[in-house]
Amino acid sequence: MALKQLATKIDENIKNALDAYCEKRGLIIARFLEDAILDKIEEDEDLSDLRKLRGESFKSMDAVIKELKALGKL
Repeated sequence: MALKQLATKIDENIKNALDAYCEKRGLIIARFLEDAILDKIEEDEDLSDLRKLRGESFKSMDAVIKELKALGKL
């Protein structure tokens, strides 16, 4: 597997928490971040796939409330 470097700036408190978390559990930060990124991508893809299977579109709660008020159901 080819490796690429990822450089980013994050809040100092988050970085400190990440360092402490990984150190306490004996984890390698790069591996932890890879797993977290993959988990998030898979979660988003699963949600997208589920919506497609159900034929659902996404509406914000504000949009739903506005629509129900317009229909006189709220």
